[in-house]
Amino acid sequence: MSEKVNLSYCGNEYQLPVIKGSENELGIDISKFRAESKMITLDTGFGNTGSCQSSITFLNGEEGILRYRGYPIEQLSESASFEEVSFLLLKGELPNKEELQRFKKLIGEYNSIPEGLIESIKTFPKDAHPMGVLSSCLSMMPAYYPEYIKKTDLCDEEMVQNIAQIMGQMKSILSTFYRHSKGEANVSSDSSLGFAADFLHMLLSKDGKDVPEEVSKAFDTLLVLHADHEQNCSASAVRVVGSSKVNLFATVSAGVNALWGPIHGGANQAVLEMLEAIQQDGGDYEKYILKAKDKNDPFRLMGFGHRVYKKFDPRARIIKKACDTILEKLGVEDPLLDIAKGLEKVALEDPYFVDRQLYPNVDFYSGIIYRALGIPTNMFTCMFALGRAPGWMAQWQEMRRDPSFKISRPRQIYTGRKARNFVDIESR
Repeated sequence: MSEKVNLSYCGNEYQLPVIKGSENELGIDISKFRAESKMITLDTGFGNTGSCQSSITFLNGEEGILRYRGYPIEQLSESASFEEVSFLLLKGELPNKEELQRFKKLIGEYNSIPEGLIESIKTFPKDAHPMGVLSSCLSMMPAYYPEYIKKTDLCDEEMVQNIAQIMGQMKSILSTFYRHSKGEANVSSDSSLGFAADFLHMLLSKDGKDVPEEVSKAFDTLLVLHADHEQNCSASAVRVVGSSKVNLFATVSAGVNALWGPIHGGANQAVLEMLEAIQQDGGDYEKYILKAKDKNDPFRLMGFGHRVYKKFDPRARIIKKACDTILEKLGVEDPLLDIAKGLEKVALEDPYFVDRQLYPNVDFYSGIIYRALGIPTNMFTCMFALGRAPGWMAQWQEMRRDPSFKISRPRQIYTGRKARNFVDIESR
């Protein structure tokens, strides 16, 4: 017999089923509560609300655990490529050699974008924010692939094809705009390279030279770490927008827009902007450590601590190694990175930060990596979007396959004026 929670109000008793997850997480099923009681639950920011049951990602912030389909992020980042992890998120299992090759080939078939879209990208100002360009281009894609507008219910094969298409074409959209912003000619995709290496090839190669293999591998690791993170703001946006049965291009565009925000995916850009502000003020990072400790000072360190993780972010431990690899391989000399290293050292050792779990998070290290690669600050969040896209689409796919699927429609508690009569303008 399933467990239930009893709730009483005004003499009425309500029994709410308890849902237990595979990792023994507990939740209370309130799906029928309004119909029975005429009441709703209120949870601003949805911090205590489960919007779905999902088998994709397990996150335990108290213990610092992150797993994709049961596999620890530490093992996947060490041994699996971004394409393997993307396949895992979408299919539920790691691919064998043949499956991986087919998946890579499918993505490779979409490593270019329509000529009309290329021309549209060239009409954007060179200093336009790339996240706005990416979102706009994704929204424009159905104009070139109208079949995805006409058919809102896709079979499994069509879902995978649409997902692979977006993965491949996001690379091309971002590299095309980046080259446009620099006044440089496009670089075609190299199908012999892996996803991460090919993207860096399209983005950064000069005079036929690509970034070192160790750097491409570290970037691949970064994409793996970003691939999914449970029901965060952008994943929830994808599920809500996708629940209207709009096409996947528009759905992913919604995820891009949600990720753009400075307290979500835009945090890695905010980290570098903070470092630049410290540098412009003389480079004394210890001064800013004191400001961060002063409760009366509005300044706060960007890239430290995490809303969900109460211990060290497991992704940050991994990305720190990737960061060290890239900095060593590229031999970068950059005063901003010296400031970042100083802040990192203090945050890992100072009792004020240690006691409050204000450790460097994934955004802190990813910003440093992108800076070292020479990627402009306003492109940082796009790198995040590129990695997160497979997770968004896995969440969308899971939702669309759910037998209980229905359009998202939250409720509210109305706090406005009560009913009143209209007054003619002459009498107001």
